[in-house]
Amino acid sequence: MSQASFAATEADAGNVRIAAIATDGLGIGYGQKQVGHNITLRLAEGEILCLLGPNGSGKSTLLKTLLGLLPAHAGSVDVLGRPLAQWPRRELARQLGYVPQAHSGEFPFTVEEIVLMGRTAHMPRYAVPGAEDRRIAHESLDTLGIRALAPEPFTHISGGERQLALIARALAQQPSILIMDEPTASLDFGNQLRVLEKIRRLKQEGLAILLCTHQPEHAARLADRVALFKDGTLHATDAPAALLTVPRLAWLYGLEEEELRAWSATGLPG
Repeated sequence: MSQASFAATEADAGNVRIAAIATDGLGIGYGQKQVGHNITLRLAEGEILCLLGPNGSGKSTLLKTLLGLLPAHAGSVDVLGRPLAQWPRRELARQLGYVPQAHSGEFPFTVEEIVLMGRTAHMPRYAVPGAEDRRIAHESLDTLGIRALAPEPFTHISGGERQLALIARALAQQPSILIMDEPTASLDFGNQLRVLEKIRRLKQEGLAILLCTHQPEHAARLADRVALFKDGTLHATDAPAALLTVPRLAWLYGLEEEELRAWSATGLPG
C-alpha cells in the first residue's frame, strides 16, 4: 500500500473513529538533522498500531516527536484532535504515557518510587504521593507481577525487571494513549507473554497504543494494523495479514527471502 493510499484509507477511517494521534506531512529529526519526512499516520482510540522497522530507521525519533520531546521539522501532530503545541505539559502527561527502552538508571530510587513518578501529572505541584496514588501504583505493580520488587533499588534489579517497572510507571499514569518503544526487548519469554497480554487488555479498556517492536510475531498477535517504517519514511500501513509476509519483511530488514523463510518459525504467508 502506498503512502498516498494509506492517507486516503485513514481519512475514511476518521469518519468512524476519533484520532488519538494524527500526523500530516510530519518531518522528524535531531537539531538541524532531519531523519524522516512526509509521515502521515493515524492512531485511533482503542487501537493497537505496531511500528516495524530496522535499527536506525528513525522509529525512536518519531515516537519522541509524537510525545513532544523533540520538535517537528515539518508538518503537524494532533493529539485527540488538538495540535500538540497547544497542550499544556501537565495536561498532555495525563493523556500520553511513554514506555522507553529499559535503562540502568543513575539514582537508587526504589521500584515503588519509580512507579509513583507516573502519578506526578495527577498531583498538585510540590505535593507528595497520597494513599490513592500509592494504591494505583501498587495495582500497576500487581498487574505485572512485580509487587515484591517495590522496595528494591531500581539500579539493583535486572534489565527485564526494570522494563516491567517502566511499564508499571506508565500504567500508574492512567493515560488514554500509550506509546511503547520495544517494551519486550529485555524480557524473557514468560514476561514477554505477560506484557503482551496486558497490552491486549489495555486495548480492550479503550486505550490507543502505538507499539514499536522488532518482533513481527508480536505484531501478528496484537496489532489491529501494522506500519512499515524504513529510512525515515512510512512505506505502508495495513492489517497484519497484508504486511507480515516473507517478501515484505525481507525487504524491510534487508534479507533474502529464502534466508527469512529458512529461519522463520512464525508461519508467515508468502
